[in-house]
Amino acid sequence: MQEPALTQLPLVTNDATVLGLLALILGFVFYTSNSGHPFWQKFYKYIPALLMCYLLPSLLNTFGIVDEKISSVDEVAKYYLLPACLALLTLSIDLKAIAGLGSKAIIMFLTGTVGVVIGGPIALLITAAIWPELIGVQGPEAVWKGMAALAGSWIGGGANMLAMKEIYGADGKIFTIMVTVDIVVANLWMAVLLYLAANHKRIDAKSGADTSGIDRLIDKVQAYERKHSRKPELKDLMLILAVGLGAAGFAHVVADILAPYFQTNFPELEKFSLHSKLFWIIVAVTTFGLGLSFTKVRNLEAVGASKVGSSFLYILVATIGLHMDITQVVEAPKYILIGLIWMAVHVILLFMVGKFIKAPIFYLAVGSKANIGGAASAPVIASAFHPSLAPVGVLLAVFGYALGTYMAWLCGQLLRIIGA
Repeated sequence: MQEPALTQLPLVTNDATVLGLLALILGFVFYTSNSGHPFWQKFYKYIPALLMCYLLPSLLNTFGIVDEKISSVDEVAKYYLLPACLALLTLSIDLKAIAGLGSKAIIMFLTGTVGVVIGGPIALLITAAIWPELIGVQGPEAVWKGMAALAGSWIGGGANMLAMKEIYGADGKIFTIMVTVDIVVANLWMAVLLYLAANHKRIDAKSGADTSGIDRLIDKVQAYERKHSRKPELKDLMLILAVGLGAAGFAHVVADILAPYFQTNFPELEKFSLHSKLFWIIVAVTTFGLGLSFTKVRNLEAVGASKVGSSFLYILVATIGLHMDITQVVEAPKYILIGLIWMAVHVILLFMVGKFIKAPIFYLAVGSKANIGGAASAPVIASAFHPSLAPVGVLLAVFGYALGTYMAWLCGQLLRIIGA
């Protein structure tokens, strides 16, 4: 077999070096965003620090320094740091306070789902008026079949996307194109949401949204931290790591048992994402973290458990940024246009309903990412508002896993009527 040309390889292929680069980027952003220098103060007044933690790593991928297809750093972040982060962010949560947030969070989540379901057919109708060849195809290469798979990703996640690919029989080429659309469009929307999160107070004040429930939840967590906080010692930090990484390990044990069990004994339950290892990891670690919130382990919040969890989360943000390649936008314009129109319908519907019920921008952002992104990015967006809110994103994302297959299948049927 012929060896690949060196020019095809990225500049950096060692994952340890990639992780080091991401750590340097995060350190640079946090140092400059807290600098008293007038330039940096003015810069971060308009460009949120969290957005920079996402965009700067994307440049590594765009300019060929790192290739996200080769690097497995994001897998480490997703399967190790994310579960540990979720455990540390949920161990101090107050379930009664979350329940007190009311029904608006669920309404916005379901609105986001409906936006995806109707947005796909609308996008196909509009783009077919420009490129008629997009419709009328019956075989596995049909655009509507690839879009049905994308609907699975945008209502639940990767497991749902693969399920829709198999259900509708999309071939590898159209599926790969839709994966590109997913990466480009979803990540562009992620960048917008990070900007909205950094400016949510001004946006909510202008819209007159009622943020009292969110404020009460944040105040309660902060009051607990102020009352019990103390300077952390080495033993405290080691206990925090023990709980976070121990919970991640426990979740993997559960997933390694349950995912194969359901695959073997209940193949028909794949549509519920019960065959997905990541699904069981997220469910197990969230359940474990919430269980710890009723024990004395929650006192670890007083010595910075959520701060350690947030540091893991920022690494996850940076690895998500590695998937963004700005140049991909021009490679498949008609398919990218489909994705942009589709996302626009989703976003417009969210803003319309949000304005009608006066929902805080937090509910819009998390309701959207619990659909488009799932458990890997919903807590990222939620914690961008405040670390105490991360569990809200997790709970909605788990709901999205369960709902995704049904609603994506419905979207696929609507797409079939238009595109076949």
